[in-house]
Amino acid sequence: MQELDTRLDQLRHRLATLPETAELTALGRERAALDDQVRDAKILVDDLTREQKKADADVEQVRGRRERDQSRMDQGLITNPKDLARMQQELVSLQRRISELEDTELEVMERLETAQADHADLTRRAAELDARIEEVTGSRDTKAGDVATEAEKATAERTTTASGVPDDLLALYEKIRTQKGGTGAAPLRARRCGGCSLELTAADLKVIAAAPTDEVLRCEECNRILVRTSESGV
Repeated sequence: MQELDTRLDQLRHRLATLPETAELTALGRERAALDDQVRDAKILVDDLTREQKKADADVEQVRGRRERDQSRMDQGLITNPKDLARMQQELVSLQRRISELEDTELEVMERLETAQADHADLTRRAAELDARIEEVTGSRDTKAGDVATEAEKATAERTTTASGVPDDLLALYEKIRTQKGGTGAAPLRARRCGGCSLELTAADLKVIAAAPTDEVLRCEECNRILVRTSESGV
């Protein structure tokens, strides 16, 4: 039964320490950080898109005003020399303003293109990360399923084995196993306790050799139940 319990402990440890589990934890942190970056990149794209629309509208507004004034002059609607001179000066000012606004418009457009490219790259990385998470999750689930199947078989075998052990002995075994980190019984091989590796004295071996086969023996050093074997040396 100790061998089965050790096997079950090993399976539980194996399940808890699957490499895929640790990788998924790391991937989850990376994905969360990437989510923040994607969100921030999208906000920047949206902000710059609005900024570009405003820049486009500003250019069109000033350009429309200049075209209207130029059209009035071309049609000869401005006849007063002072008004005409003032209008010409205004056209020069408007053209200068258009150039400034177009520079701003171009700058915003370049920033927007960069932001869109960054957002697209982050989105692509997120998709790749999602694919990796799905792949690792599948591998983990497969391995976990295999471990669970082994554990079910070992548990069933342990239940059958435990049914043939007296209740008081089983309780003693469980108590010692809890106290000794999972090992409640150890084989006696070559005059050594398999739990603490203590070599028994000749006197101890003599006592063991004379003990009935159904007597529960204990290691003097670690207090574990000693299980006699054909290799005990007694």
